[in-house]
Amino acid sequence: MDDTTRTPPGELRIDPSHRDVLDQVLDKWSVSILDQLCERPCRFNVLRRAIPGITQKSLTATLRRLERNGIVERRVVADRPVAVEYRISDLGKTLREPVDVVLAWVTTHRARIERAREQFDDAAETAGSLQA
Repeated sequence: MDDTTRTPPGELRIDPSHRDVLDQVLDKWSVSILDQLCERPCRFNVLRRAIPGITQKSLTATLRRLERNGIVERRVVADRPVAVEYRISDLGKTLREPVDVVLAWVTTHRARIERAREQFDDAAETAGSLQA
């Protein structure tokens, strides 16, 4: 059977190509890096100091991934010693609005999310103590 059905207008369908891009540009570190670069271009160590908890390895990998996807641009600004500056690309700037919408959603619903987590954890703890 050939699955060539089209997604009806207004229906959300996340296919593998969507997941691939979302995984690469909206993960934990990518959003933090984009937040910093939306404010100003930064050198590697400035980014590293500005993002608590990120390792050098994670920062390097995330910057490369964002650069590969056209979201971040890398520019050599000095020869000796070599200095590199990262800036958000024009394509990357188009992510600002949808990310802001998601962040606003989180802010609006954070209390409900916390209550749901507590209820879930309490129920799991109660179920665990009943099984013991």
